[in-house]
Amino acid sequence: MSFFYDMFPLITILGPTACGKTHIATETAYRLGGEIISADSRQVFRGMDIGTGKDLLEYRIHDTDIPYHLIDIRQPGYEYSAGEFYRDFWVAYDQIQRQNHVPILCGGTGLYIESVLKQYPFALVPENTALRQTLASRTDEELAQLLQTYIKLHNHTDTESRERMLRAIEIQEYQKTHPFEQRTDFSSIVFGIAYPRQTIMQRIRQRLEQRLQEGMVDEVQKLLDNGVPPERLLRYGLEYRYVTLYLQKQLSYDEMVEKLNIAIRQFAKRQMTWFRRMERNGTEILWINPEFSFDEKIDFVTKTFLKTQN
Repeated sequence: MSFFYDMFPLITILGPTACGKTHIATETAYRLGGEIISADSRQVFRGMDIGTGKDLLEYRIHDTDIPYHLIDIRQPGYEYSAGEFYRDFWVAYDQIQRQNHVPILCGGTGLYIESVLKQYPFALVPENTALRQTLASRTDEELAQLLQTYIKLHNHTDTESRERMLRAIEIQEYQKTHPFEQRTDFSSIVFGIAYPRQTIMQRIRQRLEQRLQEGMVDEVQKLLDNGVPPERLLRYGLEYRYVTLYLQKQLSYDEMVEKLNIAIRQFAKRQMTWFRRMERNGTEILWINPEFSFDEKIDFVTKTFLKTQN
């Protein structure tokens, strides 16, 4: 099945970890003739499967393989940046559009998703060490005043941290010599998946136990055996951090499980904070009713999308 759409050429499905994004995205792709673009900062790495929740079996729906992009595109240990994701996204997006398929961006890495939806040039702007050194002696108030000479400050989030202001100034300086052109052929309808706090905590615990049973510890051991430095795995965080600490005998198994469970819950909370901030800053997110059955969730996504094409 294949369609060609004009008004919303991209569907975005976002949500915190363990909320079932992939299953909804793949079923939606099946019904609409779509392809998935992953927005997950760790699923880009080969061999990091169980810990990142790739769930590649979910990409086969009703005996049909759903094409996917930006999964298994780098070797573990590689430092994949938001800028690379931004460039890789547009390559995949254009490829899908040329086939008259529906691109579906799916994931929980808020930085990646927002860079695409807002077409933020920050993803492509390198750090300017020299500029930062010249600004190091300025107070936060002086930085805010300087930033205001570049852009109109809309709300307190523009100046909520020193790093945010430095980065914003850095971007504005970069654009003086590297003008950024936004895609005028691009827009997206955004769906969000979330559950009540107690439910998401239960889902996180259940999924963690399942991943451990599926061999997550062995997966991390294999990465170490294949030469991925433990320091790199620690930086990948969550499953890879705590399982590595366990394998290095810095944690007992029970300590590893408990600390990891807490860390994933905290991570899910940070993800929701990011998505809520996106809403405050103007991104409309259509939240899917968590009480819906799976079929009702798919119907909500597909029918809402199709209504925009009438």
